[in-house]
Amino acid sequence: MKAHKRDKNSRIRGARTCGWGFRQKHKGHGNKGGWGMAGSGKRGDHKKQKVLEGDKKKCYFGKQGATSRGTARDRRRVVNLYDIRQNMFTKDACKIDLSKYKILGSGEGFNAKVLAHGASKLAVDKMTKAGGTIILSKRE
Repeated sequence: MKAHKRDKNSRIRGARTCGWGFRQKHKGHGNKGGWGMAGSGKRGDHKKQKVLEGDKKKCYFGKQGATSRGTARDRRRVVNLYDIRQNMFTKDACKIDLSKYKILGSGEGFNAKVLAHGASKLAVDKMTKAGGTIILSKRE
């Protein structure tokens, strides 16, 4: 009489290697260290060059993510002449109130009065050449 033999699936259930020795040997991914960018660490020389040549925004090495609470953030409110002209300036508008913003000089000047907290020299020059003015609010 033949002895009852359990099927293979029940015998290897719970085992990581399933009779193939070392866990990585039968994954079917060759010798590349795993999925994706796995294995491209300190000693993964065959992947490092591809990573460094690529887009700098998708950098794999170094620190990424949120800045710490101690990092000083630039909280100044600034706006360029280009943005004012594109978004707020119409031919009817003779006075634009941006009293909480500093005006920067990127873009062209236009003929209007702009009330601002501050302005760069270039922004003031461009506005005066175009016939407009930047009126700085009084600082207390």
